[in-house]
Amino acid sequence: MFLQSSARPCRSSQSSTGCGRGRLLWHPSAWSDVFNYRSIPMKLPARTVPVPAGFLHRFPSGLFFGLVVGLVVGLPTPAAHAQQIVLEPNATVLAGDALAIRITGLPADTEVQVATRRLVREFTGALKPYGAQANYRSSAVGTLDLTSAVPLPGGSYSGADLRGLFWSMQPQPAATPAGAAEVLPADLTEGQVKIEVREASAAGSAKKPLATRTLTLLRELPEVVSRPVEGFPGALFSTLPGDKPRPALIILGGSEGGRQITRNAPVYASRGFAVLALPYYSPAQWGPAGPLPPEVPELPRAFADLPVERLAAARDWLAKQPGVDAQRIGVMGTSKGAEFALLAAARMPWVKAVLAIVPSDVVWEGWGEGVKPGERTSFAWQGQPLPFVPYKDFEKEFAGFATGADVKIRRPLDAGRAANPDRVAPARIRVEEIAAPVMVVGGHDDQVWDSGSMAENIARTRAAAGRETVALVYRDAGHFLGGSGWGPTTQYNAGPSKSGGTPEANARAQAEAWVKSLDFLRRTLGPMP
Repeated sequence: MFLQSSARPCRSSQSSTGCGRGRLLWHPSAWSDVFNYRSIPMKLPARTVPVPAGFLHRFPSGLFFGLVVGLVVGLPTPAAHAQQIVLEPNATVLAGDALAIRITGLPADTEVQVATRRLVREFTGALKPYGAQANYRSSAVGTLDLTSAVPLPGGSYSGADLRGLFWSMQPQPAATPAGAAEVLPADLTEGQVKIEVREASAAGSAKKPLATRTLTLLRELPEVVSRPVEGFPGALFSTLPGDKPRPALIILGGSEGGRQITRNAPVYASRGFAVLALPYYSPAQWGPAGPLPPEVPELPRAFADLPVERLAAARDWLAKQPGVDAQRIGVMGTSKGAEFALLAAARMPWVKAVLAIVPSDVVWEGWGEGVKPGERTSFAWQGQPLPFVPYKDFEKEFAGFATGADVKIRRPLDAGRAANPDRVAPARIRVEEIAAPVMVVGGHDDQVWDSGSMAENIARTRAAAGRETVALVYRDAGHFLGGSGWGPTTQYNAGPSKSGGTPEANARAQAEAWVKSLDFLRRTLGPMP
């Protein structure tokens, strides 16, 4: 327990020449102001020092003070309580796991600044320095808990939010001359976050550093074992060591295609699942110097007539792997991958759980190299194209990349659905036929497609059929809801292509959905070995 005392060594009102009846009562905590101790992390018994009557008044006050200080210094005293950044449970955690950040030893009721810095891997794969800061007022006992602390106006975020200094990070200016290769901070590696506490002036600007700590947010555990999958180009299998059967998860990415989804295989493997990340489409890429070849050239370049039964082949491969329980396989998909996952689960009874992040409730038109607008579907089943909802004015929307206008892919989808009501019912995914539990996560401000309304449609249809469904739908969130809430969300709408949602709403949705989706998968797929 931390104690704070305003006691003084002599409190007698009976005499101006002594304390009480010639006895000086003192306790180390009585000298907290003299030695500038704001708090004492221990509790010591009071001590009594006998002093002869009439003794104290014979000494000048300065000499008396020196004698008393000498007595105190000669006895055990608490060490000075320096400012500390406390990370619980420790300074290295899996991103998204429970974490507390507290600062202790601060001056009481004083304004301080807390700043964070990290390297962030952007969508292009490049590492960039990001940072955030905010000013706070310490408590009456000199502490600051980022879970409950409300930042003062003018910081990177507002309102009490443990993750505020993480999701509100912005790209930092390059520390290198224009045209030169960027030099990244030498004191940071990917996954590390520098937390610094500083003094703050009356104007709110930062002054002297008070404490620094490094937090490491792991994407994956180092013991995860990953390997490519023969017969499935670009695929990756990740799991923890050991042969005891564990539940398995097939994960499917969206329209970005290529190997992007494989980055998430070790993330879910770190939570105990045997994970098969399955690329199924790989378009031509576009780099700073122009077009690039597909990342996985063996896969289809167009998102058209993609075979849903590919998932059954992936399941057959998984069932043969040591350490995989073939009776406990779930499917997780994001965006177009969620459309794929729901289509497969409606046709494949071996699927034991479905996690659909920003899903669709219908099959949409296909697109890509060699595909004429309005003619082909996104998915096929056993060689037969599935009915689809067409887009409307897709090319007009994409012209924004050339003109600089905002590009919101949702608009041609909404327009196509409204203009073709007769196409919606045949294209609807029969989610009521999925016997397994389903969890959907959507955002009403999604500007890629209306995942919020489509997630609600899925939940209503399944509820009417008596099927177990968990639905998380967020009013102000956009399309990128697949994170843990601990990464920066400030750049989701920075370019011409808009994904929707505010940085705060996206981060809060990610944080809640991440925890609840892991709970859902563990509950529906069973215990880990």
